[in-house]
Amino acid sequence: MITQKHWIATVAIAAITVSGWAVSAHGQGQQPADFANWPQGRAPEELGLHVAQHFVTSPHMNSHPLIYPEFCAWYGALEFARATGNKELASDLIKRFQPMLTPAESALIPDRRHVDEEIFGILPLEIYMQTHEEKYLKMGLVYADRQWDSPTSDGLSAETRFWIDDMYMMMILQLQAYRATNDRKYIDRAAKEMSAYLDKLQEPNGLFHHAPDVPIFWSRGNGWVAAGMAEMLSSLPQDHPQRPRILVGYCAMMKALVENQDKDGMWRQLLDDDAAWPESSGSAMFTFALVTGVKRGWLDAATYGPAARRGWIAVSGYVDQNWDVTNICEGTNKINDKQFYLLRKRKTGDFHGQAPVMWAAAALLR
Repeated sequence: MITQKHWIATVAIAAITVSGWAVSAHGQGQQPADFANWPQGRAPEELGLHVAQHFVTSPHMNSHPLIYPEFCAWYGALEFARATGNKELASDLIKRFQPMLTPAESALIPDRRHVDEEIFGILPLEIYMQTHEEKYLKMGLVYADRQWDSPTSDGLSAETRFWIDDMYMMMILQLQAYRATNDRKYIDRAAKEMSAYLDKLQEPNGLFHHAPDVPIFWSRGNGWVAAGMAEMLSSLPQDHPQRPRILVGYCAMMKALVENQDKDGMWRQLLDDDAAWPESSGSAMFTFALVTGVKRGWLDAATYGPAARRGWIAVSGYVDQNWDVTNICEGTNKINDKQFYLLRKRKTGDFHGQAPVMWAAAALLR
């Protein structure tokens, strides 16, 4: 856990980092040099489009109701369509959603009060923001509102469990509600929750254990955190009281990620174990977070731009000829056993990996 002394020291580091960007920042609308001139087959506009189009024609997960990996991939494809102005792709993704509103597929819509299922709300909220059809807004807000209908005495969601996965699952739902409505209560909820998770779970080295009782630096778990903080800081008002705390946590993590990145650009299944296998979903999430930080000016481009570039080139090399991402860790519970994580199956085409590749491609093109 990061102590108060460490937190104050990191504030100073973060201030220096952001100040350094102000001197060397690229002009608005320009791509940093590291985010252009891609090797053949690695351009994000090309690869991202293929992965997103592949999602449109992919069958649903073998789950009734559906759960978070599919929603995250769907959101990623919609974000890619938005970032590239591809109205045809957006239309196809919205059409994919329509059968779920009929009796034949309504069972696919989740209703359990759990972070893995409540995140469904990000889809109708995103569709609302792209179509302005009120029915989608109402549908999405049901999930965002009920996540906080019985808050704890600390003002946190009753779904709080202090697994690092939640730092994306819960935050993105409240962020989407804020983006769709501009109602401050949603961003306040997300920021309060994120700060509580940072105080509870971030270690002095900047990384995160899977849970308080599982002191293991699992790649995709840390990926959820990195992506969640990048999304949060992208929408959190500059004057929000929790912004400095979240920016400190983010900067500390990005520094640690660069220190733990392999020479080939990937990150391993266990971030602190050189013998662990390279894992693509976490690597794509870290790439998304680094790209977002460089482009938003939270990270020094000279330091973090090359790491983000290496990450994208490496991850895109794990996309096969069918536009399926390979070397994806299967869905993983928390267990205090390193061998459990090292022996997880490596899957191909799993939405856990398809999703962040689209997030990263969209971030590179915004």
